[in-house]
Amino acid sequence: MTAQRIIMITGASGGLAQEIVKHLSNNDELILLGRSKERLEEIYAHVPNKNCIALDITDDKAIEELVTDLYQQFGRIDVLINNAGFGEFKAYDCYDAQHIREMFDVNTLATINFSRLIGQKMAEQRRGHIVNIASMAGLIASAKSTVYSATKFAVIGFSNALRLELRVQEVYVTTVNPGPVATKFFERADPSGAYLKSIERFILQPDLVAKRVVNCLGKNKRELNMPFSLAAAHKFYTLFPRLADYLARTVFNYK
Repeated sequence: MTAQRIIMITGASGGLAQEIVKHLSNNDELILLGRSKERLEEIYAHVPNKNCIALDITDDKAIEELVTDLYQQFGRIDVLINNAGFGEFKAYDCYDAQHIREMFDVNTLATINFSRLIGQKMAEQRRGHIVNIASMAGLIASAKSTVYSATKFAVIGFSNALRLELRVQEVYVTTVNPGPVATKFFERADPSGAYLKSIERFILQPDLVAKRVVNCLGKNKRELNMPFSLAAAHKFYTLFPRLADYLARTVFNYK
C-alpha cells in the first residue's frame, strides 16, 4: 500500500482541484479548503479520508491560525497545492482599486502566505512539496489580462525565489502554468463566452492538467507549462520580445 500522504488543497471546490483529487490515492489524507464547507462535503462525499474546511483566504490571521491548528492535528503536511484563484479579462481601465486588491488577495497573497507558513514547517522537517497553480498568463502577458497576469507573474516570481531557498532543506517548489482550462473559471473571467469560443481549439481538459500535477508530486520538478504550443510561444517570447509583443496582441491572445 502506498504510504499515506497528507495533502492540502486550496480552492478545492474548483474544477481542477476536483480532477486532481480523482487521481490521488484513496490512502491520502486530504485537507480541502474552500469558501463553503457544505459545498466541499457535497463534492467530496465519496472521498474516504478528507477534512473539509471553510476559510476566507483573504484573512491573513485566519490563515495563520489554521496552519497552526493543522500542524497540531496532523503533525505535518506533505504536499501543499495552492489552487485558489480567479480572473477577469477586461480592459485595464475597467478595473477599480477594490477589484485589483481582491484579485491580488486571492491569487497572490494567499498563495504567498500559505507557502511561507507551511514552507517553514516543511523546511524544519526537511521534506515536502509546494505546488503553486499559476498560469501561462504569468509567463506571456496579453491584452485585457493586466491584473490577472500581474497576479500570476507575482506567483511565479515568488515561487522561483522560494524554490532556491527551500532546496537546501529538500523541499520542492513547482509552478504549474496551464493555458485555458475547461472549468467554471471562465464563468467569471469571460461571462460573454466570446473569448472562450475564440480559443476553443487550444483549451486544455482539466483531467489532463490534473494527471500532470499528480504525476509530479514528490519530484523535483521546476515547472509544468502546457499546452506545448504555448510553452513554445513562451520560449519565443523570451528570445524575441518585440515581435512577441506584436504576436501576443494579435495572434497569441490566450489566457
